[in-house]
Amino acid sequence: MNFQHTEERRMLADTLNRFISEQYGFATRDEIARSTQGFSTELWARFAELGVIGALFDEASGGFGGGGFDISVVFESIGRGLVVEPFLDTLVVGRAIARSGGDLQNAALGSLIDGSRIVALAHGEPDSHYELARVATTRARRSVNGNSGVWTLHGAKAVVQHGEHAQVFLVSARTSGEDDAEAGITLFLVPSDATGVSVRGYRKIDGGRAAEVTFDDVTLGDDTVLGSVDHGFATLEYALSCGVLALCAEAVGAMDVAKDYTLDYLRTRKQFGVPIGSFQALQHRMADLLLEIEQARSAVINAAAALDGERNARERAVSAAKYSIGRIGTRVAEECIQLHGGIGMTWELPLAHYAKRLVMIDHQLGDEDHHLERFVALGAQGR
Repeated sequence: MNFQHTEERRMLADTLNRFISEQYGFATRDEIARSTQGFSTELWARFAELGVIGALFDEASGGFGGGGFDISVVFESIGRGLVVEPFLDTLVVGRAIARSGGDLQNAALGSLIDGSRIVALAHGEPDSHYELARVATTRARRSVNGNSGVWTLHGAKAVVQHGEHAQVFLVSARTSGEDDAEAGITLFLVPSDATGVSVRGYRKIDGGRAAEVTFDDVTLGDDTVLGSVDHGFATLEYALSCGVLALCAEAVGAMDVAKDYTLDYLRTRKQFGVPIGSFQALQHRMADLLLEIEQARSAVINAAAALDGERNARERAVSAAKYSIGRIGTRVAEECIQLHGGIGMTWELPLAHYAKRLVMIDHQLGDEDHHLERFVALGAQGR
């Protein structure tokens, strides 16, 4: 298999990396991440103008990419710059709409690609423990009003990225079945200004903002249902596989920068009159780290190649990648900080922020323990 990127992807990566290095330096990023909004509307629009969002979707959806390697190219660059704009939720929600949306819902994808509409995934619940099918507290019931169906949505979602500024939430709700059953999950596109929707935002430890979203008897029409009633799990699983791949690629980009910072420090920091990088013990630690990063990169390549393949192979590949990223990302964060010494923990040093992001990526959309168990379970299903 040829793992070389196409000319178009290389051009996209070069353009995006150049834009981030020139317009999204660490000082700018830190100011944006700590702002009350948690991201920059202006820079989000500029990312859209560059075609970065469009690269995450295929031509049928109004984009010009959409493959696994397109996603990995974009998010690796995002990881290098610690970009906090809402790329991940735009990808996840947009791919869910593209997979299962009706004509009217698919027509709205254009507003996601041009950056004019902010969307957010509202799926996780406080006691779900990363289990994708566990939708217990958020429920929807249907009644009939004249000739059209009316749904009443009630419940709460936790850690909704950019929830304060999203105009639309993709909400998973239990419409039938047991709390942890795959059947019985329905997806709804809920306007954030609908009566009964309340949002409480907060800052995240790794930059940007998230929110807790509560739905108090929100009335919805049939046109808000994404896909088929009770059969939203497959769409959700696929969209989140795209999200897991994106997070893994982002982590590889962050690892590369953390590695470069550390190598530079080892070459310039002197002890006993010589650079500490000349000490054999530190050279061995750094060599081991470089091998681990390349293993993580290989896992991302494997997941990207499997994204559009058969379901079981796809899910095993993304879980394998997420497990690898969780383990390796934590090690990269710890080793790079230790090799820097005490300065590695200071707020002013960008490395500390890359380390935080790597640790938090492990806890987003399932940690390494969850994905290891899932990988094993999917393997048993495939026998």
